[in-house]
Amino acid sequence: MDRSEDSSAFPVVVGPDWLGGRIGEVVVADVRWYLDGRSGRAAYLDGHLPGAVFLDVDTDLAAPATPEGGRHPLPRPDDFAAALSRSGIGDDTTVVAYDDTGGSTAARLVWLLRVLGSRAAVLDGGIQAWPGPLERGAVIPGPRPRTPRPWPADRIADRDSVAARTGDGSRLLLDARTRGRFTGEAPAPVDPRPGHIPGARSAAWQDNLDSEGRFAAPEVLRARFAALGAEAAESITAYCGSGVTACHDLLALEHAGFGGALLYPGSWSAWGADESLPAETGD
Repeated sequence: MDRSEDSSAFPVVVGPDWLGGRIGEVVVADVRWYLDGRSGRAAYLDGHLPGAVFLDVDTDLAAPATPEGGRHPLPRPDDFAAALSRSGIGDDTTVVAYDDTGGSTAARLVWLLRVLGSRAAVLDGGIQAWPGPLERGAVIPGPRPRTPRPWPADRIADRDSVAARTGDGSRLLLDARTRGRFTGEAPAPVDPRPGHIPGARSAAWQDNLDSEGRFAAPEVLRARFAALGAEAAESITAYCGSGVTACHDLLALEHAGFGGALLYPGSWSAWGADESLPAETGD
């Protein structure tokens, strides 16, 4: 594989056929995680792709929760590098990540790696699309050197910059949660209060998928985001409940040709928890 290929040239999603010909050349990462409290690690131990390592959303891909940072703040660069290193992911490692929920949590790892310039993609269709046998038990890889890198400021939005977007129609703000959580009609138990950030548009991550649970074609995704205002926007920022599934929207935007979108890591878990900040309900 060409090691000079950077993340922007590397595909956002790859299929099982692509991965099947590269098992052993890339690191496969299982990133299963469940909002209902089920154990992603237990699911991994029960059966995973050959040679796959497990990365935990809560401990490897996020810093400890805080009221200001939300449920899944970005991990400290040195902690993230250490987690990658012990998972066998070095500076020049190509990663393919999967889950069993349409890429909703695998997207977090893939987006984090891509904004740092690493080659990473989601396995389209997840573990359900893998045609070969699965392995049980934990894979313990040899560590590989990984250099800590700061999160790029031009790809991260904080609370103040999001607040500045709420009255600016040229700055598109997308909410990746389900429409019921966005409108406030069906809030999740983890939502601090019903509703969404004022001015945001509903862009549920599930709508990035086709009827078979795979990423829709780039032209379909481009039409979807264009209808939400992406083509006219000067900037695009995505958020969700805690900054995890928003990464699915960010990858779908990139897959559709809209590069450079930002993540608001605190998302609704931070914004909604601050009663001094406004909230809207309904469409």
